[in-house]
Amino acid sequence: MAIDNPADNNPADNTGIKDTSTNNKVLDTGGEVRDGEELDAKAVSEWLRSQGIDVVGEPTVTQFSGGASNWTYRLQYERAGDEKGQDLILRRPPKGTKAKSAHDMVREHTVQKALKDAYPYVPEMIALCTDESVIGADFYVMERMEGIIPRANLPKGVDLDPEQIRLLCTNVLDALVELHQIDYTEHPDLVDLGRGDGYCARQVSGWDKRYVKAKTPNVPSFALVRQWLNKHTPADSKTCIIHNDWRFDNVILDVADPTKVIGVLDWEMATLGDPLMDLGSALAYWIEEDDNIVMQQFRRQPTHLEGMMTRDEVVAYYLEQSGLEIDNWTFYEVFGLFRLSGIIQQIYYRYYHKQTTNPAFKNAWLAIHVMHAKCLKLIAQYEGEALFSAHVQPHLEDMGIDAATIEQLPSPVQKVIKGILPKGYLAKSSQSPDA
Repeated sequence: MAIDNPADNNPADNTGIKDTSTNNKVLDTGGEVRDGEELDAKAVSEWLRSQGIDVVGEPTVTQFSGGASNWTYRLQYERAGDEKGQDLILRRPPKGTKAKSAHDMVREHTVQKALKDAYPYVPEMIALCTDESVIGADFYVMERMEGIIPRANLPKGVDLDPEQIRLLCTNVLDALVELHQIDYTEHPDLVDLGRGDGYCARQVSGWDKRYVKAKTPNVPSFALVRQWLNKHTPADSKTCIIHNDWRFDNVILDVADPTKVIGVLDWEMATLGDPLMDLGSALAYWIEEDDNIVMQQFRRQPTHLEGMMTRDEVVAYYLEQSGLEIDNWTFYEVFGLFRLSGIIQQIYYRYYHKQTTNPAFKNAWLAIHVMHAKCLKLIAQYEGEALFSAHVQPHLEDMGIDAATIEQLPSPVQKVIKGILPKGYLAKSSQSPDA
């Protein structure tokens, strides 16, 4: 690992980090507050003091630009004598039309506070405000966890080799598996988050309705995709705490070891649900190195780097670590893409109707078209494989055509046959008892 100046040979420091000023270059920090999203810092400070939070003076306010939903601010307060100044994060919902259940600050605060003892990656909650007269909306304040947030690219100066990238990928997935293993029944505030069995069906139905409601004239209807999801909705694999927005840019990495996860952010959509739905939703953001150029334009996490797992490898790794099994992974992958389309469309709806002027949303409708095409491709592949499995594969097996048989054929013939057979057929046939 090399961070900024790997040539610096300080025998007391083998992390590759030269000094504190160098660390600051890779730490995630806020930028200028966007026009129309200014924060009344004085009102916030007065409210914090009324809650017994000892803050000195007025804070320096910056805004994090990575999120596309709730607004996130950094409040840096001065030191009081020899004491360290307060470094806090404030989260509040955006202005404008919003889904009834979205941007719930009370829920987001409650989830993190309840998880803190069971899940070490949750920030410390400081205070929750439900008095909209303070800044015009509910908000909560939490501690700032200092570290690196890996966005579309790793910060300049963080140089990881493929082996370290693989370790980073594994650590992020392990943190997701760990979340899914928490016994939520031991935490009363978590038990009330969801409605139990039927999560998959409710999600398909709910996102169907939300997408239709947020549709604008310049995006596809997803009619075939929505019908297919409804037809293929499985029973829940199990019920657990799910994050529902699992991405690399929602984790915080240790500045001394950027392969290590120290924090997980953005719990606004956390609930009780099916972990495979959580995984499918996470993979909707997983852009690989060889994905097409249009998809690369919308990449927001460094999953393209050499050493990262492919989407297929992620699924295989997660299933191995969690012990879960899947009959139809295509459903979860298609649902994840459709759900992400719905999330982006709800945000774009605000831009389309001039409820926000954030330029980052201007071309969001293009991403909807890309994901729609990808959903149709996945469905076509699945239906082709399903047809093959039901009507062709039994005859091949009856004739004893397996992997070993095909390997004995001339190379040109092998190539044609392998191009026709669905992915995974040869692997399965080679594992059969008669192979």
